[in-house]
Amino acid sequence: MTLTDQVIRNIVARVIKSRDYRIEIVNLINAEFLQFAVDFFKQVVSAKLNSEDITIEWYKRVFMNEKLPSDDIAINSGLNKKTISNMYRSATKQIVIEALNEHFDSLYHSIQSLVENEHDIDLTLTIKFKGVSVDLNVSESLIVINTLAVKRAALRGGLWSTAGKRAEKYLMLTLCKLYKVEEEYYNAEHFVRNRELDVDREIDFYLKNNGKEYKCEVKLMGQGNPESADAIIARQSDVFVADTLSQQNKNQCEQLGICWIACRDENGFKRFKLALDKFNIPYTNYSGNLDQDLPQVLNEVFA
Repeated sequence: MTLTDQVIRNIVARVIKSRDYRIEIVNLINAEFLQFAVDFFKQVVSAKLNSEDITIEWYKRVFMNEKLPSDDIAINSGLNKKTISNMYRSATKQIVIEALNEHFDSLYHSIQSLVENEHDIDLTLTIKFKGVSVDLNVSESLIVINTLAVKRAALRGGLWSTAGKRAEKYLMLTLCKLYKVEEEYYNAEHFVRNRELDVDREIDFYLKNNGKEYKCEVKLMGQGNPESADAIIARQSDVFVADTLSQQNKNQCEQLGICWIACRDENGFKRFKLALDKFNIPYTNYSGNLDQDLPQVLNEVFA
């Protein structure tokens, strides 16, 4: 499961309607994580059906096999690929394998030490599938639990970041469509959708008029993230579109002459016309019904 057009479409619709969009990402994380967990457990049961002992060596042979994609090997060893890239400044498959073997051995020794010192621990993870039952001891159970935790963390970080990047251009295009801004007055020509990719490359969106371009930044950040707003302000943007903005952020923008739009404010998207007025960009004021109009606009944006 990936960030499909339908998910991004739902995010944009919720942002325009001043609703929280995060449930879309949470649902996606839950669905992908649960599918991963089920598939993971099925592999363990499959090994038992083949009369293989569920040991650490079996785990390394099956889940850290060099024939697997490097992302999968990383997760199965208890790290994610981004962490390895930050540690070694590279994420080639050979470096990933070397790093993960070292990390997994260290993890296993830590677990063994914990088990030896905590004599009161009595943990057994039992997996049942089609009448077959597999019991994992304390060490094996902790390795599986750690793998699942790393996988969810990797999904969470990746999907939250990806969602913001993918949705921001569609959000700007939707605003332009709602206000019937002609294509000659905005620049999205570098926003080329590649249907073979799950993620579109992050680029800037510009409003333009009389030979001038006005940079628009979008940050679907939540409350309590002032650093994100400060970073946008530092980039000397002309228009700042956000999910939520504090009063201090709004004051900062106004002092610097930046047009701000806080979509979570009631009818917050309607401040977009202030930017159009400021840059003398022709538009038709929107006063329609979003429930009726937004589906058609989104059809055009995602056509």
